[in-house]
Amino acid sequence: MQVSVEKTSELSRKMTVSLPEEMIQQKMEVRYKSLAREVKIDGFRPGKVPVRVVRKMYSDRVRGEITGDLIQSSYVDALKQQDLNPAGPPHIHPSEETSGFEYTAEFEVYPEISLDNVSDLEIKRPVATVQQADVEAMIAKLRDQKKEWQAVERASAKGDQVTLHFSGVCEGENFTDGKVENYEVEIGSNQMVPGFEDELIGLESGASKSFSVVFPEAYGNKKLAGKTAEFDVELTQVKEAVLPEIDAEFIKNYGVKDGSIDSFNVDIQSNMERELVQGLKGKLKNAVMDAVYAKIKVTVPNALIDQEVESMMKPYQENAKKQNMSLKDLDLPKEMFEEQAKRRVALGLILGEVIQQNEIKVDDAKVRSTLEEMAKNYDTPSDVIEWYSADEKRLNEIKQMVLEEQTVEWIVGQAKVSDETVSFEDIMEKQA
Repeated sequence: MQVSVEKTSELSRKMTVSLPEEMIQQKMEVRYKSLAREVKIDGFRPGKVPVRVVRKMYSDRVRGEITGDLIQSSYVDALKQQDLNPAGPPHIHPSEETSGFEYTAEFEVYPEISLDNVSDLEIKRPVATVQQADVEAMIAKLRDQKKEWQAVERASAKGDQVTLHFSGVCEGENFTDGKVENYEVEIGSNQMVPGFEDELIGLESGASKSFSVVFPEAYGNKKLAGKTAEFDVELTQVKEAVLPEIDAEFIKNYGVKDGSIDSFNVDIQSNMERELVQGLKGKLKNAVMDAVYAKIKVTVPNALIDQEVESMMKPYQENAKKQNMSLKDLDLPKEMFEEQAKRRVALGLILGEVIQQNEIKVDDAKVRSTLEEMAKNYDTPSDVIEWYSADEKRLNEIKQMVLEEQTVEWIVGQAKVSDETVSFEDIMEKQA
């Protein structure tokens, strides 16, 4: 076997593999003898067909099978011989114009990655604590989640829930499928298109109103994006929120058995501090990834970008199938995902290089502590730990997460890090 490699771009390679005719013929003869025992041809007893007859009748088919097998086996051997690491499947171009058999394989290789700039990375590490004001704000949110609605005889205000019938028209076409009836909207919740809820303030039960709203340019429905729509609204009821008292019954509903406000505060703060730890980890990880992507330059193979784009599009495609939609109706151009896919692949390659060069291994103790921390959020932590531990695939997901955390820690240890004080609310909003 003769192998030659041509570098057609920074990552692209064109490898030519030549195999001698003698090898082809030898393997063909072996296949002829095997076929002679299997094929059924009129005039010959089963298993007694002469090889010369098989050779005459099946030479093209056998040669095609042999060369196909040889491409697969010789391609792998040629890569080893040339010490090449392809980043994706090859494009094979057979050629029989020469004596013997020859083919070219075009593919991309993985890039070489230098980690020399890691020590130059500048990373801001977020620092935050849970303040009493944060605890009080959380309790207020919990109260708000348990609120009830009570009908009132007055004009609507921000924070009220209103029931309405409405219809919408854009460029002469009704886009609400006629009139939407008995629709409930909490004014100020931003569940409707921007500007719609503001128009509902000051209306009493039985009032009607017409108004125009401009849809955002990035609105999901392209027929409406950036366009002005006219709405006709009839308000049928106004309700105001009634918040529950923070009493023993309310507190016990959140798992605090003694129902005391002091225990409730301690429990809420403990949960928030646990969330904060994860939030700070996530924000630090994002800061590390941003710095790494900006500082460590890497040429990303197109084959890997294409694979990542396919992976990112898959959930959309599966959802379309569930809704009996055509994939064409999704209108998801490849370009829409390419930049994010490129970033993901580049970061994966860089982190992989960090892991390999520094021989970072998964810390089993950290895997265990991570599982235990995750399990604290459930009523029976031991069942959660057992569920992950019982399945190798599930456990590997945790191990990969821990390995990534260890890699981030290594990068932080090499970089120039400065602390940045932030609020609990800021961390939680960014995580959301």
